[in-house]
Order: sequence, then structure tokens, then C-alpha cells
Amino acid sequence: MTATLRLPPLLALRAFEAAARQLSFTEAANELHLTQGAISRQIRMLEAYLGAKLFDRFTRRIELTEVGRNYFRAVQTALGDIQTATKAAMGDAHRLITLNVLPTLSSMWLMPKLASFTEAYSNIEVHLVSSIEPVDFRANDVDVAIRVGRLPGRSYDRRSPRIELEMVDNWKDVEAQYLCPDILVPVISSKLLSQGHPINNPGDILNYRLIHTSTRKYAWNDWLENYGLAVPARMDSLGFGHFFMAIRAAKDCKGVALIPQIILDNMPPDPELVRPIVGQIESAGAYYLLTRDSAESDPAVRLIKKWIMSEAAQFKSRESLKNTESTLVAV
Repeated sequence: MTATLRLPPLLALRAFEAAARQLSFTEAANELHLTQGAISRQIRMLEAYLGAKLFDRFTRRIELTEVGRNYFRAVQTALGDIQTATKAAMGDAHRLITLNVLPTLSSMWLMPKLASFTEAYSNIEVHLVSSIEPVDFRANDVDVAIRVGRLPGRSYDRRSPRIELEMVDNWKDVEAQYLCPDILVPVISSKLLSQGHPINNPGDILNYRLIHTSTRKYAWNDWLENYGLAVPARMDSLGFGHFFMAIRAAKDCKGVALIPQIILDNMPPDPELVRPIVGQIESAGAYYLLTRDSAESDPAVRLIKKWIMSEAAQFKSRESLKNTESTLVAV
């Protein structure tokens, strides 16, 4: 006799997947049209069911525990398989492509542009997944991914800002196409700047609190080192889990954040946020479009790759023009 499946409630799994993907109960609640309290209750119910802690909860952020990270990968794969099987059972002839992208890049660059792709190719549905974890193409739940990091076997200038993120679990049968450089740019609230010390050179930034992002814990140290500067031992600082959180903190006059140029240049114009110094320092790594080598024969994958490469080319073209502009510019 087949054993009865022992599964947690689907709503709890969906709440966990959304919260783990965005590292935010609030964003998960918005996505699932629930209250933050409901998301929190579902997560607690799931943790009680598993007998394991899935999140470390801090005052302003949440982080996945090791158990949570492993469970997240499994749940995301399972939900993706269910979605694919459901579409097949319903006789849907549309092709589903899963695109796995870094969270802030997803929300501020690709998501607003995806409508143009889906309008052009109505038979291709794009399932956009946000994650900072290394891509595991062996799990068969990812068709295309965008990551930032270093290519194996390539040497980088040791003075360049480090990128600690790993792009993939295993490079076998993985193709990486260069999208754009990773250039970190300081941003500050125009209001805070008008009330404080002017920023005429990199050293002036040290008059303000530094906003750190946990995925780039060495960013400020490495960026300042390129100008012969160092973060003072007792420097006031503030940390967040993602770049979109750091941007929000900068807008709220909390300090100066260091943000990738590709993110800033794809945000809507915002006079509340300025770049006092235009970044020119490339990190030890770049943004890459990742696919399986074997996916090259897939027409849908080829189409979305071509579209993403075209969007990246437009970004690089805009950057060439912006490099001639003055240093103090609105984001």
C-alpha cells in the first residue's frame, strides 16, 4: 500500500516561497494579496510543521537560515513543476520560460520591460523568479538566468571591488554571455546633501553614514581603496539585505549607498536621489546571461536571450553618453 503523502498546506508553501525569494514579508504580502500578519502566521505555521527555523528575523530585515535556503530551493522547484504540469494538463500550448534574476535587477530593470517581450511573443510566457543563490541548471527549473560575478579561470585586478556572489552551482554545460560591467555608484538624498557637507571628491563621502548591502559586504572598503581611502574603524554605518532596500534608505536620508550603475540607470528619474560622483571603477566581475549549452536549440530560449542582449546593449549605449555628463546628476 502506498504511504499517504505528508505535505504542509499549499498557502504556507506559497507564502514561504514568496518571502524567501524577496527576503521580505511585506513584499510577499503584496504579491499574494495578503496582509503582512497573514504571511507571518503562515511562516510560523510552516516552521512549526517542520520543527525547524526557516528565517532569522532582525529589526529591519529577514535572512534565510541554512535549513531555509535548502528548503527554499526545493519548494521553488516543486512549485515550478506543479505550474508546468498544470498548464500541460489544461492543454495550454504556450511555452513557459523560467527566467531567474537577481532581486533588485528583476524589479527595477527586467520586470517593467517584460511587457514588450510578451506582446511580441504571445505564445511564450515568462515566469520571472528572483534569487541571489547560485543557479542550479541541473534541477531543470531554470531556462535562463542573470547573475553578477566572476568567470572561472579568469584573472581579475585585485584592486577592483570584489563580488562575493557565486553565479552557478556547476559550470558544466553552462554558457555565459557578457551583458554589462558592474560599476558601483554612490547615491545620496538631495535633501541630505543640501543640509550637510558638500561632496566634491570621494573622501567627502566619509562625512556621511555608509549604507552597506549584505550581498556586497566589501563594496565600500574596496571602492574607497581605489581612491587611496579607508573606512574609519568607528565609521557610522547601516546594513540592508538587498540593493532596493539600500536605495530606499538613501532616499530616506539615512546615508550614502553604493549601488550598481545598471540598477540606477533603469530607475525612473528621481530628483530626490543624486549621484555626487559618477562611477568609473569596474568590479572584479560583471553581469552575465546564463543558459545551458544544450538550450541553444530551443527557439523560445534563443528569442528571450536575443531580447535581453538587446536591452543590455541599449543600456551600454546610454552609459557611453552619460560618461560625458557632469558629476552631480539626478538618479
